[in-house]
Amino acid sequence: MTARPRLSIGLPVYNGEEYLAESLDALLGQTYEDFELVISDNASTDGTEEICRKYVAQDSRVRYLRLPRNIGAAPNHNHVFTQCRGELFKWASHDDLYARDLLRRCVEALDERPDIVLAHSDQAVIDGDGQVKVPYEYGLATDSRHAPERFRSFLFEPGGDDFYGVMRADMLRRVRPHDSYHHADRTFVAQIVLQGPFHQVPELLYFRRDHPTRAERANPSKRSRCVNLDPRRAGPLHPTPRLLAEYVLGFVSAIRRAPLSAADRRACYRHLGEWMTSRVRPGAGERVEDRAPVDPAKLTVSVDDLVAGREGRKP
Repeated sequence: MTARPRLSIGLPVYNGEEYLAESLDALLGQTYEDFELVISDNASTDGTEEICRKYVAQDSRVRYLRLPRNIGAAPNHNHVFTQCRGELFKWASHDDLYARDLLRRCVEALDERPDIVLAHSDQAVIDGDGQVKVPYEYGLATDSRHAPERFRSFLFEPGGDDFYGVMRADMLRRVRPHDSYHHADRTFVAQIVLQGPFHQVPELLYFRRDHPTRAERANPSKRSRCVNLDPRRAGPLHPTPRLLAEYVLGFVSAIRRAPLSAADRRACYRHLGEWMTSRVRPGAGERVEDRAPVDPAKLTVSVDDLVAGREGRKP
């Protein structure tokens, strides 16, 4: 590993022993190798620490940081970013899988297009056993050079996991850190959408795992999800109406702080107003993993063929 790696991968984790090793194998088996992998352990109480220290001993690209107490998922995501050194950055989840060429293809896209701020790839949702539930074709207009068009598409089109794309670190430092109100991940990505175009690699290289212990499944209510993001959200000072109001205000703040012309800013506010009106329709909040499962045999690719698994790197 070079003194300063080109890319940093930040992996925040809490009690992730079930899938962590499989995810680390997939990241460390990438064809692109100029990266550091920084793990921030949020005071796990299971076997997470033991797994992480094993990988630190095996691969010099891995750094392991253990927090003395659980500060919540959102502060841990922000913390791991501050510990990274690369000019490019990617958050990784302890339970997701990654095809071997994911990092290489994303870094190549960023090198070829200095105007884009984030690169990601097509994805599929997999279950706890790694079987495909939902293949997803990216349909957002985040590649547009027109900021209001990107913003409107982000508001109205379903799906997308751009939060886990490869991003320019200097761009990330210009946006507000990840917050902990309802759907704060969406307002965080909205900030990035308004910074510049994205590039979607048209290849199935990212596999988002959906399972019963996943944070959103294990915390079904709005309040419990927010407390998981930050324990300080517990208690009477953070009722659900406040969490929802902060969600809307997060979009307002993203527009206000973005480098936009006056005309583009007005267009974004107009799109936001239309979106708020549309939220009353049934199914408006549907996410890609909530759709009906599909037969994995209908796919033209295999997760096992694309991912570097426990048995070693695949050719």
